[in-house]
Amino acid sequence: PGGGGLVNLPAAGIVLALTALLMRGSREASLVNTAMVALKVAIILAFVGVGAAHLKPELWHPFIPENTGTFGEFGWSGILRGAGVVFFAFIGFETVSTAAGETRDPQRDAPIGLLGSLAVSTVLYVAVAAVLTGLVPYRALNVADPIAKAIDAIGLGGFAVAIKLGALIGLTTSTLTALYGQARVFYAMARDGLLPRLFARVSPTTRTPMLSQATIGLMTALVAGLVPIEELGELVSIGTLFAFVLVCTAVLILRRTEPERPRPFRVPAVGLVASLGILSCLLLMAGLPGQTWIRLAVWLTLGLALYVGYGRRNARRVRAGASRA
Repeated sequence: PGGGGLVNLPAAGIVLALTALLMRGSREASLVNTAMVALKVAIILAFVGVGAAHLKPELWHPFIPENTGTFGEFGWSGILRGAGVVFFAFIGFETVSTAAGETRDPQRDAPIGLLGSLAVSTVLYVAVAAVLTGLVPYRALNVADPIAKAIDAIGLGGFAVAIKLGALIGLTTSTLTALYGQARVFYAMARDGLLPRLFARVSPTTRTPMLSQATIGLMTALVAGLVPIEELGELVSIGTLFAFVLVCTAVLILRRTEPERPRPFRVPAVGLVASLGILSCLLLMAGLPGQTWIRLAVWLTLGLALYVGYGRRNARRVRAGASRA
């Protein structure tokens, strides 16, 4: 879709295969994910090491290319637009928080896993971007496989195969963690009454929310197969940014309205951290195209309709039942 075709069968097929893996159990999916991440990081480090030996520093000048006269095309507005668009590359990290209930020591393991993976990945992202733009003129990098193009530019065509494999593995691991996390979100929402209770059922064999996982997998495969990747990337980014705004806002509100609520996880300087989170997310959202905001409004309207028509009423019943218990 968007490139002359009707459906992206490889994307849909990979999503369905990963969904089947996740439905078998978290342990199996974790082992596969660990192996793929190790291979992916090794390939990335190899690219950075080989590329650093062939850098052309003159390609970094000007470091911030002048704006073309259109908002979002290079210059500072281009940096803002680019940061908002590629934000979807950072949405896998909050998946660690959805897995907190399945770890041995959540208070210790979850923060280390979340902040540690975020720090390592950010350093790798910056390193790869620096090497890329130091090997190939930035205007030539607007292609589907920029890293392979950079490898070709330094005359290592055979290495490009390994790089493409690493890119595919990287996307696959991101998809795996996103599918895992979203199913757990469905499970939590159903447990709280915001979705039908059947989504909160856990298989006695695999100990996974089978229906939630299957539903998320089918919906994701459908979207991956039919929606152009450019539009999907912007929509995912703005949706996640808006969700983070809501989370930061909710934290500030709950600290005031329910100060005595048990909090096994605590954020230092929560007022400052949450406020900066809200402002930074809104800033990145402001740089995204207008049509992306329209799509966000449509999705938000659908979500609010589901909450008003079903979730609010049933969530109250769940809370009332818990209070009586």
